[in-house]
Amino acid sequence: MTDALDVPVDCVGRSEEASETAELEPLSRLAALLEADWPLAAGGPIPPGWPWVYFLPRTAQSRLGADGHEGGDGILPDLPGLRRMWAGSQFVFDGSLRIGERLLRRSRIVQAQLKRGRSGAFILIRLEHSIEGEGGLVREGQDLVFQAPTGQAEGAGAATPLPAADFERMVKPDPVLLFRFSAVTFNAHRIHYDRPYATVVEGYPDLVVHGPLQALLMLDLLRRARPQARIANFSFRAERAAFLPAPLRIGGRASGAAFDLWIESAGLATSRARAES
Repeated sequence: MTDALDVPVDCVGRSEEASETAELEPLSRLAALLEADWPLAAGGPIPPGWPWVYFLPRTAQSRLGADGHEGGDGILPDLPGLRRMWAGSQFVFDGSLRIGERLLRRSRIVQAQLKRGRSGAFILIRLEHSIEGEGGLVREGQDLVFQAPTGQAEGAGAATPLPAADFERMVKPDPVLLFRFSAVTFNAHRIHYDRPYATVVEGYPDLVVHGPLQALLMLDLLRRARPQARIANFSFRAERAAFLPAPLRIGGRASGAAFDLWIESAGLATSRARAES
């Protein structure tokens, strides 16, 4: 498949709404995984990006595809035979969501387009989410890429130089870390925990590090290095896949009142982000 990809334009405008109580326990599990020092308590703020542990898929086992993704449940279209990748998100934080409060999430597909990148044609689907609590609102623009398997790692190509870091941290991902993150986010995508599937069926060199995990590691680094920094906007994009067993070098530097953040793996930038106050 190349430019013959069938763009599901009829999915644009689909929407859904859900509500959920922001329980403490899912956040505590994520904190343990990240070894993060956020003071989590009932009534306290939910850290930026951490609402990803809520509103998890409830797809029946029989509805999962061979890759572990849901097969057309919810508002996303069913696109069998295409790889699904999280290309990035853009957040706006207005106030603070609080632990223990009732949250309302509204989601809508706003775009479905055919694009072309370094590894060929792909379908870009953009969603807009809003999560609202009593004293806060989080807006997220989420970009998902659907592409035919190419037999090579996505994003392969010339590397863009990384700046010098003001602060950095090394993390050595392993199958246990990836499995735990898949569990805490109820992500059944097999490329993150099933090495035979990832290498033989998908053609990857090893297990793939989750894009959202990389985003949370960048936010966590900023918290460790600049604990007083307040974040009003955060955006991240995936540049290429990161694979086990290569260590992740997570770096950041001040850029005026903002911070540029990135992750380097096997000598290449895999994710970049910007946090603004």
